Amino acid sequence: MSTTGDHLIELRRDLHRHPEPAWREFYTTCRIVEELERIGVTDIYVGREAIDPDERMAVPDSSELVEWFARAREAGAKEDVLDRLDGGYTGCVAVLRQGEGPTVGLRVDIDGLLREESRADEHAPVAEGFRSEHEGAMHACGHDGHATIGLGVLEAIKESDFEGTLKVFFQPGEEMIAGGRAIAKSSHLADVDYLLALHLGLDHPTGEVVAGIDGFLAVAHLHVEFSGEPAHAGAAPNEGENAVQAMATAVGNLYAIPRHQDGATRVNAGQVGGGTASNIVPESAYIEAEVRGETTELMEYMRERAERVLHGAAEMHGCEVEIETRGRAPSARSDAQLAEIVSAVAGGVEGVDSVLDRDTLGGSEDATYLMREVQRNGGYAAYVGIGTDHPGGHHTATFDVDERSIPIGIDVISGAIREIAATRPE
Repeated sequence: MSTTGDHLIELRRDLHRHPEPAWREFYTTCRIVEELERIGVTDIYVGREAIDPDERMAVPDSSELVEWFARAREAGAKEDVLDRLDGGYTGCVAVLRQGEGPTVGLRVDIDGLLREESRADEHAPVAEGFRSEHEGAMHACGHDGHATIGLGVLEAIKESDFEGTLKVFFQPGEEMIAGGRAIAKSSHLADVDYLLALHLGLDHPTGEVVAGIDGFLAVAHLHVEFSGEPAHAGAAPNEGENAVQAMATAVGNLYAIPRHQDGATRVNAGQVGGGTASNIVPESAYIEAEVRGETTELMEYMRERAERVLHGAAEMHGCEVEIETRGRAPSARSDAQLAEIVSAVAGGVEGVDSVLDRDTLGGSEDATYLMREVQRNGGYAAYVGIGTDHPGGHHTATFDVDERSIPIGIDVISGAIREIAATRPE
């Protein structure tokens, strides 16, 4: 592997050691900016400059932001950049201008997940010494690899004969479906003619590339709070209004929402809780739920029915309910014009032994906000899958990426960007 390749693997492992969830990507953003400056990128937009600050979703409370900010400082985050991220305004946009030509965008996500990483000796990050240093958080979906590929693509394009403008969007908050809209509603998408987004893995092995991924389910994340009246569960249970009972009724009825004839729909109550003790009628309870649909309209059908269920359960048990949408993303489709270019380029990349023209995701992704924004403005967008062998499934404690897939991803994406700029497909 080349010196540059070795450096990128070291970078990916550094990011893996410092996973940061939505709007807490302080160290990650600072590290990315350091690399951009090393590469020689001069147009770098950070924090509030990179996003529409009013469009952030699922922003954690200030005490949590302060805690993660302090962790980044202790880890040696670049001070002048860190100060610009205060308050949870993370992420950055890098712009590389190389003469006349189209504007091509690349979106990579950078956040980690709130879950514990495996301690098993056979888990590569343990064996090689780059396991997460933040207990309860890990890169369980490959976003450390995504950020690394984004930087590798920038360096490859800078050293190439590419003519035009390349914008790389290092997006925070994908796992919470919280950052895509804030990037899409910034001013940086307005002039993008072509957009690529990428993901490692997705159950495709190292050496396989999916040129255009479709089947994104539109999604909404709902935070639900039930409020009742407390009472002594033995002496006067009739004086209480049981919030946990309302919550339990709602959970059962959420799963009873009829499916829709027009396409796939989903609902899940992924986290529930409430109450304080076995002898107290609980006055509060909560649900973290999500609804999905094959189209944005089908997701809205599920959301409307879910809200009806939640209000009905609260009324049945004499409680109040508050519903907050903390994350949301639409559906989207990859444009054939770009997928065909990615397919043709990938076939000639060293290490690629299989190219699929199309596949469906079966999940959700807020890159769809960026894709639809570019398409709405008359441009084209495609979502590319870069296969990687991973020992555990996405979002599991043993997930890791095969580092051989990183140079493959760089070569496929940078090659496609050069070809897009040269041919300007319509």
